[in-house]
Amino acid sequence: MHTLSLLMSIHTVLAVWKKLSPYGMGRWLFSYLIRFINPYTGSLGARVQVLEAGYAEVSLEDKKRNHLDCVHAIALTNLGEFTSGMAVLGSLEENIRGIVSHISVDFIKKARGRLRAVCQCNVPRVNKDTEFTVFSEIFDEDNELVSRVDVTWKLGLRR
Repeated sequence: MHTLSLLMSIHTVLAVWKKLSPYGMGRWLFSYLIRFINPYTGSLGARVQVLEAGYAEVSLEDKKRNHLDCVHAIALTNLGEFTSGMAVLGSLEENIRGIVSHISVDFIKKARGRLRAVCQCNVPRVNKDTEFTVFSEIFDEDNELVSRVDVTWKLGLRR
């Protein structure tokens, strides 16, 4: 497990993606590795579809529904936070670390079917502790917005 953590350390997220994603099962394997790095988020079963510095697209199949016959609100929150993390952490220089300090969510309509979360951001240059807020938008199969997740990241120099 230690080797896996080293492989997927924050400053190598984008590098690992670039090595794996061109191959047939590479995107699946990258998403599968997340389960070991972050088991809670990994339990969602979300799949990274696109990852570039400052941009991420993540999909989630509608496998489990709540008592309202839709994807649970916290699953949507987790999907939005994960997508923001891929976009932000994939943009950080090796000497920068990031941690979530705040999340707020707007639930616009019931989420059903295959979902697509998107986050695009321009991470600022960091030379001291900095709070940086990004948002992920989650769309359904009809490309209708179902949720917006605002995530504040505290970025700072590694100690």
